[in-house]
Parts: sequence; structure tokens; C-alpha cells
Amino acid sequence: MSQDVTIFITDRNGVKHEVLAPTDMNMNIMELIRSYELAEEGTVGVCGGMAMCASCQCYILNDVVSLERNPDEEAMLWEAYHVKDNSRLGCQIPITEDLEGLEIEIAPEQ
Repeated sequence: MSQDVTIFITDRNGVKHEVLAPTDMNMNIMELIRSYELAEEGTVGVCGGMAMCASCQCYILNDVVSLERNPDEEAMLWEAYHVKDNSRLGCQIPITEDLEGLEIEIAPEQ
């Protein structure tokens, strides 16, 4: 049986949202941000979640998810703006039960 997890997302205007994320739909953080319309349309997930644009860059604010990046993610963030040590691409973070309580902030627009 699947369950939803609670994730806290601070949007680009500094507003913190508490959202429920399904663990049974094979979604990622980028898709979650888009489904809740937490960023202006067309500004998140421009590449469709292929780790090719960094429009879904977010900052990990707690230790719920690893800061380790895969090679594609690392390469994309190397070329992106506003990158911090805690930057990750939302499209590369699958929603699983392990994400309960995750806190992120959407990075400024590229």
C-alpha cells in the first residue's frame, strides 16, 4: 500500500508550502512543483526532466535527501546559475517514502 509524504517547498517568492506527494506515481520533485503550480508556468522542467536545463534546481534545506549528484546532474549544475553546495535538480530526486519531511527551496530562475 502506498502512502503520501509531506514535503515543504519554499517558492521563488519566499512562501513556504506544505504539500502531499504521492509515492506510488513514479514522480520526482520537479513534477511535484509543477503539479502544485509553485513556480510560474514554463519556468520549471523546461527540458521535461532530462537533467538538461537546470530550471528545476532547488536547494536542499535539511538532511532528508543526499546532496550527492549523479554525473548528468553534476554536469548540468556546473553550467547553471545560483548554484550552492546544497543544490540538486528536482527532476533527479524521485519521490519515495524516504522523503517524508523534506524541505527545499526553489532556486531563482536561470
